[in-house]
Amino acid sequence: MVTAMRDLLWLIVIVGGGITLGVFVAVAVSVAPALRTLPPDSYVRTQTLLGRGYHPLMPIVTNVTTVSGVWLLLTAGSTVQLVLLTVLVISVIGVQAVSHLGNVPLNRQIAHYEAIGLAGWVDPRPRWGAWHRVRTALAATCELAAVTAALLAH
Repeated sequence: MVTAMRDLLWLIVIVGGGITLGVFVAVAVSVAPALRTLPPDSYVRTQTLLGRGYHPLMPIVTNVTTVSGVWLLLTAGSTVQLVLLTVLVISVIGVQAVSHLGNVPLNRQIAHYEAIGLAGWVDPRPRWGAWHRVRTALAATCELAAVTAALLAH
């Protein structure tokens, strides 16, 4: 039973990290570049619509990945696993921190523009993109640590 539970947790951190990284890469290489070409009014409407599709899915995925990673960290079988799982947990918490402190406030600003119009428009795309690149790098670090630690565990 304990082995089956650990195997499930490994699966969760690998799949959760992979989903997060995959979504972030897709946004970085396709969605964000397309949004940068839109005029402000179209951008605001499209970004708002896209955001509704990512919530609450992405916070759930990263929270489940974090909890599973912490559980594995607390039961790490070797020093190497301990280090890799620490990197995994710090990385996925970093993804959440960047999202909540960087991208989410900008998403709220964008929604505000949709509600009141473009008066006082300050283009959030450069800052949003910079924060997104940071969290994409953190997601890649998380996934690399998850896969490496899982391979070493099995």
